[in-house]
Amino acid sequence: MAAGAGWASMFPDEVWEHVFSFLAADGDRNAVSIVCRGWYSIERRSRRRIFVGNCYAVAPAAAIHRFPNVRVVSIKGKPHFADFNLVPSDWGGRADAWVTAMAEGWPHLEELSLKRMVVTDDCLEFIARSFKNIRVLALSFCEGVSTAGLAAIAANCRNLRELDLRETGVEENCVHWLSHFPESFTSLVNLSIASIEEDVNISVLEHLVSRCTNLMTLKLNYAVPLDRLVNLLRRAPQLASLGTGKFTAEYRPELFSKLESAFAICKSMKSLSGICEAVPEYLPAIYPVCDGLTSLNLSYALVDGPALIKLVSRCKNVQRLWVMDVIEDDGLAAVASSCKLLQELRVFPCDPYGADPVSLTEHGLVTVSAGCPMLQSVLYFCRQMTNAALIAVARNSPNLTCFRLCIIEPRTPDYVTLEPLDAGFSAIVESCKDLRRLSVSGLLTDNVFRSIGAAANHLEMLSVAFAGDSDAGLHYILSGCKSLRKLEIRDCPFGDKALLANAAKLETMRSLWMSSCSVSLGACRLLARKMPWLNVEVMDERRGGSWASQPDDCPVEKLYVYRTVAGPRSDTPPCVWTVQGAIG
Repeated sequence: MAAGAGWASMFPDEVWEHVFSFLAADGDRNAVSIVCRGWYSIERRSRRRIFVGNCYAVAPAAAIHRFPNVRVVSIKGKPHFADFNLVPSDWGGRADAWVTAMAEGWPHLEELSLKRMVVTDDCLEFIARSFKNIRVLALSFCEGVSTAGLAAIAANCRNLRELDLRETGVEENCVHWLSHFPESFTSLVNLSIASIEEDVNISVLEHLVSRCTNLMTLKLNYAVPLDRLVNLLRRAPQLASLGTGKFTAEYRPELFSKLESAFAICKSMKSLSGICEAVPEYLPAIYPVCDGLTSLNLSYALVDGPALIKLVSRCKNVQRLWVMDVIEDDGLAAVASSCKLLQELRVFPCDPYGADPVSLTEHGLVTVSAGCPMLQSVLYFCRQMTNAALIAVARNSPNLTCFRLCIIEPRTPDYVTLEPLDAGFSAIVESCKDLRRLSVSGLLTDNVFRSIGAAANHLEMLSVAFAGDSDAGLHYILSGCKSLRKLEIRDCPFGDKALLANAAKLETMRSLWMSSCSVSLGACRLLARKMPWLNVEVMDERRGGSWASQPDDCPVEKLYVYRTVAGPRSDTPPCVWTVQGAIG
């Protein structure tokens, strides 16, 4: 390192700061920071953005001390399984402590993104008062937000360019919050309010859109009727991304004509989403922008297959497509035929447990994999699958980086051979060398986890449910998968032996979630004692605060293990206990 420090000192710090500015990945910046003390200091001062994958992994004050000149912050709170209601609602993840510390340490913050966190009105009002330079506020899957807090943001954040509320529940307690944007305010580039369920003042919204001439993204909620959508499009023909909201009205030829004309002037439209409960007769109004679309999200579009096929077939340049399973195999055949540039496909269930399942099978997935050579990411909900189909997908799409298959009925075998789906998923991990994210489902034995552990060298996130035979499955995963960062497991026969045998691996990962498995409290105590840099949290909404007195053989319903340099957190509710290692 001394030799490296010698030649590094030949250049002024400003030169290295400029060089480091080209390193976008946190891993690359971390790597240069350990070359020598000089580079550590330069990288520390020049770091402008940080990502905190777990809000409890580091204390806010420590992050601020480490990187004093940050301008862009992204923080995640609750575990990913919170999206499936498996995490206690009061688990934690409040944004207050971070926001308070950032106001003191990073007063010039420009961008703040929070995901799965609790963001109260007081917190939003504090953000509005404290960060005068803030340009981007993005709240994804957050709780506690209300329109009163948004009104404070609108009134005080004069440089705001992006306000993005993605899948964030918003309580309505300030009806005219949009009117709090000052008349002089013109800086919005991105406004996403799709998750607000109540009506918005559309006249105020139209006026806001008219004066924000650089607005590129507008995601509307379902309260905006089609005739007012026409007005908004006419006021913002420069839009590149649109969320339409509810796309329904009694069919009127004059309204169709106005809507079609409004879309026709949107020459820059690249992304379209939010279409819900669409009246099929109105869908052709979208045709003028179809050829230019690179992203099409129809994941809420309750439209029959033929109408979807006609729409999708015109989107020949689409790279990202989200649809519901009502598109069926015939629709995916049209995708394979028309969308040769497709990189990401997501197919969601319209009614997972409906009496009349749609005609979506493994054939649709195979057809897309064969027809779309650039396919990289798949999320696919279906009711049946075969090993042969998975092997075909692996052969057709070796460049997959994300493969998430969700067979709706747990432990469903290959419906042709009645064999486990081990061979199919093994083919995926063996053929797709750059796979980063994997979700497995169906009938699976420990053999598939042997293959995953041995072959998935770049896998970073793995989700497993209702799979495996024994503890060996977990051992194969943890003793292999050398790049694994996040592991999510539910309803699997994995337990103490594999968990403790691979304790050191957990310290290299961001987190492990296990629920309804075979883990005991005694193993959690041993793990906490053995690995002091890990927070070992057990939770059970039924048990309350009596964990410390439970015997070692007490089964653990939910376990969350994560790496931290901040120690045990102080805001756990009664149903969550941070295991200390000492018995009793």
